[in-house]
Amino acid sequence: MFLLKKIVKGFIVILCMMIIFYFSQDTGIQSTKKSDGVILEVSSFLGVHDLSMKEQQFLIDTFVVPVRKSAHFLIYLVLGITLISFLREFLLSPHKLVLISIFLAFLYACSDEVHQLFVIGRSGQFSDVVLDTIGASVGVLFYYILFRKKLKEEKYE
Repeated sequence: MFLLKKIVKGFIVILCMMIIFYFSQDTGIQSTKKSDGVILEVSSFLGVHDLSMKEQQFLIDTFVVPVRKSAHFLIYLVLGITLISFLREFLLSPHKLVLISIFLAFLYACSDEVHQLFVIGRSGQFSDVVLDTIGASVGVLFYYILFRKKLKEEKYE
């Protein structure tokens, strides 16, 4: 049972990393189309319809940076949660659990930005590594706060 739990949680971590990799392999044009599409879909959902091309472009120009940065933050928040949940299966002390989870997310964020250096129309950004690491840290700390009592009660080796 314990092995199956480790395998499932490990698979979820890998799945989260694969999703990040999938989005990072988009060319600059593909990535822009996705961001623009999200902005226009959300505006439509909120009842903003029949916009001229100029008005659509204004919305895109206004919200593209917040949408892109929110996506970085949120996907790494999820990665942080999945990492700490997976590593918890190895009965590390709560302190080590938090630090190792954040460090692994940081390493993955670095590798993700290096990967983007090799994708047409993309660039690796140190600011994205920082934002990704902050997102993962928030996820890890959220998990830790939610389960801190149980984590402290577990037997550690």
